[in-house]
Amino acid sequence: VRLAAGLTADKALDGPSQLRALEALARFGERLRGFAPEAVRAVATNTLRVAKNAPEFLPEAEAALGFPIEVIAGREEARLIYLGVAHSLANPSTQQLVVDVGGGSTEFIIGRHFQPLQLESLYMGCVTLTLRHFPGGRVDKRSMKEAELAARKELQTIVAAYRDTGWEEAVGSSGTAKAIVDLLELNGLSEGGITRQGLEELREMMVKAGDVGRMSLDGLRADRIPVLPGGVAIMSAVFKEFGLERMVFSEGALRLGVLYDLLG
Repeated sequence: VRLAAGLTADKALDGPSQLRALEALARFGERLRGFAPEAVRAVATNTLRVAKNAPEFLPEAEAALGFPIEVIAGREEARLIYLGVAHSLANPSTQQLVVDVGGGSTEFIIGRHFQPLQLESLYMGCVTLTLRHFPGGRVDKRSMKEAELAARKELQTIVAAYRDTGWEEAVGSSGTAKAIVDLLELNGLSEGGITRQGLEELREMMVKAGDVGRMSLDGLRADRIPVLPGGVAIMSAVFKEFGLERMVFSEGALRLGVLYDLLG
């Protein structure tokens, strides 16, 4: 649906993105018909936190779905993401730094067992950064550097506190991390997860190609091409600011966290 791509310069959700969302919600609504209200939880994240016309759009969205939709705060989103990740880790007793790059925001959590120790949501995502720095999908050295610097500037507001808390392992979750892991592993750029070297090689390949659409890489999904430059820029900035060498991937994220929260 990519709601974040539908945010106009004055932070209103445009017509086509609303339509895409309503069509998707109506399809979910068909599948959920007959479910008890307490068995369904729908949450909306960053785009509906910032869209000025969210109050007008939400009643239509709820009518299409047939259930209430809760716009959750950034830190609540981070908490639910961590819950999903922690339930999918082999060893949740390790202190984890979890990074979840979304379309309009990126969540950062440090946690151990099922308890978050640090929760933060920053207003930058793969859709917003791509639209701002890589118009029309064009990628060059300068635009990549500027996108990375913009992301690093955001990260500097939290990095000192996070380094003080510390972590033993870095974990990526959701679509951007998954797309990067697939590209690195399937093209022999990494033997497991995301590595600093693999990420740098992928970044250089993108700059050299000048357009992600022109790249012929195994595992490059068509639906990821439009937002990959912004995602790679954010992930590169995260590796540099947090001093990471490697990041593993977790299949669990917000959706799984919402389910576990529902189960109590």
